[in-house]
Parts: sequence; C-alpha cells; structure tokens
Amino acid sequence: MENLPPKNEDSLRGFGFALTAYLLWGFLPIFMKAVGHISPAEVIAHRVIWSIPIAGAVLWATGRTADLWVALRNPRMLLMGFATAALISVNWGIYVWSIGAGHALDAALGYYINPLFSVFLGAVLLGERLSRAQKGAIALAALAVLVLTIEAGKLPLVALGLTVTWGIYAYLKKSLPIGPNQGFFLEVLILLPFALAYVIWAQATGRSHFMAGVTSDTVLLLSCGLVTAVPLMVYANGAKLLRLSTIGIMQYIAPTMIFLTAVFVFGEPFGRGKMIAFPMIWVALVIYTVSMVRQARAAGK
Repeated sequence: MENLPPKNEDSLRGFGFALTAYLLWGFLPIFMKAVGHISPAEVIAHRVIWSIPIAGAVLWATGRTADLWVALRNPRMLLMGFATAALISVNWGIYVWSIGAGHALDAALGYYINPLFSVFLGAVLLGERLSRAQKGAIALAALAVLVLTIEAGKLPLVALGLTVTWGIYAYLKKSLPIGPNQGFFLEVLILLPFALAYVIWAQATGRSHFMAGVTSDTVLLLSCGLVTAVPLMVYANGAKLLRLSTIGIMQYIAPTMIFLTAVFVFGEPFGRGKMIAFPMIWVALVIYTVSMVRQARAAGK
C-alpha cells in the first residue's frame, strides 16, 4: 500500500512533481490537436496499450506489484476497478473528441467546474457540510452553466460530461484501497482487451492510422502512453507530498493553460455567453479557494 506522509505539509519535491504534472496536462491539447484527424476511439485504444509498459515498469521499479495482485484477486476491488476504468475511458473519449472538434474552451470549462462538482458530490454522497461560501460558489457555477445553456440553446454537454465523469471517477478512486499508481495500472489492464480488440478490428478494416504508411501518425500513437501515464503518475507522487489546499489551488493551472491555448493558439470563438460565464466560474473558484484555505488554516491550529 502507498504510505502517507507523516505530516500534512508541503515539500519542494511535491510541488515540483505536481507542477510538472499540471504543465504536462496544460500542454496536452496541442498533442491532441495533432491527432485530431484520428478517430478518438483509436487514440484512446493506444493510450491504454502504450500506458501498460510504462505503468508496469514504474510499479516494478518501486516494488508495488504485490498490491496489484491483491486487487486482481479481490472481486470487490476488481469491480471498482471496472467502474473507474469505464469512467476514465469515457472521460478520455470526451476530451479527445472535444479538442479535435474545436471545443477546447468547453474542455477548459469542464475542468474549471470540476472542483466545485467534487465539493457538491461530497455533500450529497458523504453528507459533508458546506460553508456558506462553498454554497455560493456552487450556485454561481450553476448560474454560469445556465447562462451558457440559454446562449447556446442547449446544455454545454462537453463541459458537463468531463466534469461528471472525472468527479465520479475521483470519488470512486478514493474508495479504491490501493495506491494511485497501482490503481491506474489496474484500470488500463482492465481496458487492455477492449483496446487490443479495437486496434485489431481497425487494422483488419483498413481504418487504422497505426503503421499505415504515415510515420508521424505512428509516432504520435506510440507517444499516447507517455502523455497519458507520465502526468498521472507524476501527479500521484506529488499529491502525497503536498497539503490538500495547495493541490486545490494548483489544479487550476491545467484548465487555465487549456483556456489560453484554445483562445490564442487554436483561435476558438469566445462569444458573449462565454464572456459572461467564464468570469462567473473564476469568481466562484476564488470564493471556493479562499474558503478552502481558511478551513485548512483553522484545522491546522
């Protein structure tokens, strides 16, 4: 099992790990744009396949393979692994499609809303009490979604899909009694048969971009394991060495980079609805973050 640090305090090493992970996630849309001409299903399949050797090597090097075998022999843990694997694959699918289809702003919105949704889940599923500031932040985020819905004439499904799948995924991961690295390997191991089946089918029907004559496509698909496994595993190590409040603030780095990339690199339109909704989300996050930091300080006294 993963060992928790003896004290709930920040370390420079943990900050370095977490910052590296968030920067890698922030630059991920540029990679996903490069594979935008490839089917999201094929991209996800290769994310799974090529994450296996990387995650497996990390577990072997750190001597954490025993926990994995325990999970594979435990029906309850295996069932939870299937649930988290299904959620993360859907989350990946929405994300990959959104970047390739020109909806990176919606992806950024989804990851901005996610912390507030997690707080909401804690209140609904765990009976956690919300402060007045947290309730106000959640209400403001809900109002922002309403603004986008009215402006577009439909729900912002990409943003909500990413928020809900990642929020529930994170909630279930907390209940999975193995370390994050072992949990990630378990998830991709569960998804591996489906990924291999899709790749074989794509090759047989001539729909595959892997080793199909375009070297850049093959290299990009081979790189899917690196861009998937490395940030997740680096983050897992950083999170153990930082306070929850520090992680809470740092988690806005990636969606901010996605937002800036969408507007200034991809040139996505930033219409009136988004001009109103995004500042509302930012204000909600400031309210939530200040409340979280105050609670952390009060708990530490």
